[in-house]
Amino acid sequence: MNRAEVIDLFIEIKQEYPQFNDSDEEIDRHLKYLKDFPFDAALHNVEQHIKTNKWPPGMSEIRGSLGEQIERDRMKSFTQEYFAERARAREEACPPPPGWKEAVYAKLKRA
Repeated sequence: MNRAEVIDLFIEIKQEYPQFNDSDEEIDRHLKYLKDFPFDAALHNVEQHIKTNKWPPGMSEIRGSLGEQIERDRMKSFTQEYFAERARAREEACPPPPGWKEAVYAKLKRA
């Protein structure tokens, strides 16, 4: 995240929390801790915070739990791929040929 994005984030926060400190010093302080963090994720976290809290978000609320978010998105993607593969398998599935089951049972009885 760059300084302009931190300012955009502060604008969003300030609209809901007028008492929020948006001084240049605070922007620089937040930039120090947010420069490695994606703006979209921070904005999403701030929007979620605004929906459920009456106090301005702190750094931990802005950063959220990115690792958990990434893992959750990865698992969603994996699950969608898994279900798509199951759907393809269901479409390609066919019953065994006639007599197959009986042949397997006969082989098992001989063993």
